[in-house]
Amino acid sequence: MAVYTDVSAEALEVFLQDYSIGGLLSCKGIAEGVENSNYLLQTQSGSYILTLYEKRVRQGDLPFFLGLMQHLAQKKLECPLPVVRKDGALFGELAGRPAAIITFLQGMSTGSPEIVCCRGAGAALAKFHRAGSDFALSRENSLSVSGWRVLWQPIRARVAAELADEIDRGLDWLTCDWPQGLPKGVIHADLFPDNVFFLGKEVSGLIDFYFACNDFYAYDLAICLNAWCFEKDLSFNQAKAAAMFAAYNRERALGPDECEALPLLACGAAMRFFLTRLYDWFHVANDVLVVKKDANEYLHKYRFFRQIVHPSELGIL
Repeated sequence: MAVYTDVSAEALEVFLQDYSIGGLLSCKGIAEGVENSNYLLQTQSGSYILTLYEKRVRQGDLPFFLGLMQHLAQKKLECPLPVVRKDGALFGELAGRPAAIITFLQGMSTGSPEIVCCRGAGAALAKFHRAGSDFALSRENSLSVSGWRVLWQPIRARVAAELADEIDRGLDWLTCDWPQGLPKGVIHADLFPDNVFFLGKEVSGLIDFYFACNDFYAYDLAICLNAWCFEKDLSFNQAKAAAMFAAYNRERALGPDECEALPLLACGAAMRFFLTRLYDWFHVANDVLVVKKDANEYLHKYRFFRQIVHPSELGIL
């Protein structure tokens, strides 16, 4: 979440006339994240999230993202819901951007996940995969291995030559060895700790589905290994990974081929977040309300996963 596009009170009041959620009380920008402009919206009927979709999110993908939320809710998976407009549409236009109002999900994210949180996230991810397995729409993962060079080429000349050579070699290796034929379906593709809400130690729901797409289920788990299982000093916590894997496996059993591929998939996930963070560091303007994130964190994680020989080293048995 972030704020790139400012919204005037007058424009917002007009926008709200197309909804049945009461008049505007307040609207405050949310700085976290990098993708869209987000506001905490208070109306006479309660709290909501107002999202304006920026250039990286194609309007043509919104039926997939918003429809997926509706589908998951019908499957009893806790997540926010798009508020339906009076005309039946799931989004409109505000400040020159496609915009939607999303219900407010109770709970809080965790900045320092404990083992119990990793266990809850693993179970929630598997339930998400099961719930989305019969979703009618599909969306290609534009940030999978075939899309990484597109991010890399415009910024390659802006890093040290030694690092550029390392990334070139890594991309060659990942492209050549990327697995084929693993079980796939709808994945979240961005299930970081700030996208999982807890009430106490229990998961209360998942948010932020704007990277969701069709890809390998195991790749989604590899993203979570990156996002949840390293300490602040960037040391890998095998106990957290083992708890996440075991909880996932109880809800959706991974096959031997998926387990075998996880170290490579985790390398790929680290490469993906290194490249997107580095790209945003150079391309996101400094005058918008957004928190730029450190790309070097994921370079470290890529190097860690690169030297893993067997899944058991990650707590995956």
